[in-house]
Amino acid sequence: MSVFADPQSRNIFGSVHGGWILRQVDHAAYVAAARHAGKHAVTASIDRVDFRSPIRIGDLVTLCAEVHWVGRTSMVIGVQVEAEDLLSGEVRHTTSCQLTFVAIGEDSRPTVVPGLKRETPEEESLWEAAQRRRDRNQGRA
Repeated sequence: MSVFADPQSRNIFGSVHGGWILRQVDHAAYVAAARHAGKHAVTASIDRVDFRSPIRIGDLVTLCAEVHWVGRTSMVIGVQVEAEDLLSGEVRHTTSCQLTFVAIGEDSRPTVVPGLKRETPEEESLWEAAQRRRDRNQGRA
């Protein structure tokens, strides 16, 4: 997903407001979660956000979201944000996030989601890291 960082997204320092970035992150993560589940999904938590560098007004902001882990009704979605200066072509990794989404059925209750195929060592590593983080956050580690 790509969006333009326009002047309305500016904070008091003249760069893009962190809340604006998080809104875009939530939208991108929703798309990944809904596509995987085949159902609507809601944000249960934002497990981690790392702001690495500011996004400037006028940058093209690109968000890449992918499912890292799947439980019975929940999914951990990783989102990476990059900003591109359209004039120089410079691309910067600006933000990384982990979010948990829960699939919602027509009755507005959590519903079962399909499993996740892990076909590469990188996908297996992302799965294991997400599982450890969930266990730690739920006091099981």
